[in-house]
Amino acid sequence: MKRVLSGMRPTGKLHLGHYHGVLANWLKLQEDYECFFFVADWHALTTDYANPAGIKENTRQMVLDWMSVGIDPAKSTIFRQSSIKEHAELLVLLGMITPLPWLERNPTYKEQLQEIRDKDLHTYGFLGYPVLQTADIIIYKANKVPVGIDQAPHVELSREITRRFNNFYGEVFPEPETLLTSAPKVLGTDGRKMSKSYNNSIFLSDPPAEVEKKILYMMTDTARKRRTDAGNPEVCPLFLTFHLLYSDENTRAWVREGCTTAGIGCTECKKSVIPKVLARLEPIRKKRAELERDPGALQGILERGAQKAAEAAGGTMEEVRRAMGLE
Repeated sequence: MKRVLSGMRPTGKLHLGHYHGVLANWLKLQEDYECFFFVADWHALTTDYANPAGIKENTRQMVLDWMSVGIDPAKSTIFRQSSIKEHAELLVLLGMITPLPWLERNPTYKEQLQEIRDKDLHTYGFLGYPVLQTADIIIYKANKVPVGIDQAPHVELSREITRRFNNFYGEVFPEPETLLTSAPKVLGTDGRKMSKSYNNSIFLSDPPAEVEKKILYMMTDTARKRRTDAGNPEVCPLFLTFHLLYSDENTRAWVREGCTTAGIGCTECKKSVIPKVLARLEPIRKKRAELERDPGALQGILERGAQKAAEAAGGTMEEVRRAMGLE
């Protein structure tokens, strides 16, 4: 069975954007691949090094959400990046061979230096995070890395670093392949991409009353000022996210007809989809509540996952040291 490697930075509780953009795909992958899913807590430090206090609790909240949606420790290896010190060892060794211009040309590096003004990102860790990312992937000899199209250049850089290592020291690592995933457009309550930083998210753990409140206040077609105005579902954030993701074709046809003719109002439109969203979230909330009643279980899962990951990473590092003449 081929291996898949994927991770998420610990940012706390997850929202519907995470569910449809990442976790729904992980659920499918764990049925067909040997999956390693990790908490990228060292990666969190590349931007939040000055304020790491929340990483531990954010990790707990995030992994609770993973488990709540069905990421199964019996099928997938779930662990913290920082628990596997071999990641850091391989980072050092890969750093010796990675040309500086490869890192400086990284489009994400240049974009975030321009966009993020409230943090000093002129650090070795931030510049070199693609090297750590490469170590994360190849230390498990992952065959595929699931990413969206915008992240494909990251995997290509990992492939280049891997190729360079193999050219120097022999074919130790398979070149990881990009596994493109199609993430549906998930818009937040203000019409922008759902994001915690925009304060527009519906969280997987939100109670039903909170979910209903957020959807009822969600932005719709801004050109529809009055109930009697006709609207356009194709520019309505509510329709583009919730009806396309949760409603059947009959309901979507009813919304299109009612909105474009002003036969229904935005509140009616919202109320028609709320029960469908709540029905999807109910088993997730129940599972989360069950997991929270036994906090030791989560710690045990991470520890057992770390043991399995450490075995795989340790075996790889023995090969690396031999190949480089270090033992």
